[in-house]
Amino acid sequence: MLRVMMFTLPFLLAACSSGPQGVECPGKVASIYGQEGHVTHGTVFDLVSSFSVATDDVKVESGPLHSTDRTRYIPAAVTKEGYLAQRISDKQFRLIDPQQDQMITWTCGK
Repeated sequence: MLRVMMFTLPFLLAACSSGPQGVECPGKVASIYGQEGHVTHGTVFDLVSSFSVATDDVKVESGPLHSTDRTRYIPAAVTKEGYLAQRISDKQFRLIDPQQDQMITWTCGK
């Protein structure tokens, strides 16, 4: 019995200590008015009440997302960098940069 516990304990500790897994997702870059640009890629870490996106250059965290009525309004937050972060659906995430007239929408999964 002691051998079994000694063998399984490291696996249990490793499973409990792992953080959220990121998903590689394509992102469509567009102007705020919808004029499409190029495609980029990022790793999205979905934490349900917040999310973060990491690229080769930068990692942006949304912070806590808020919505007065999730059936009518998209949960959103303003990041430390001044971007508007939106969770459009379970698979779509958006960062809007009003200073650059640019938004990126990442779609994860099918």
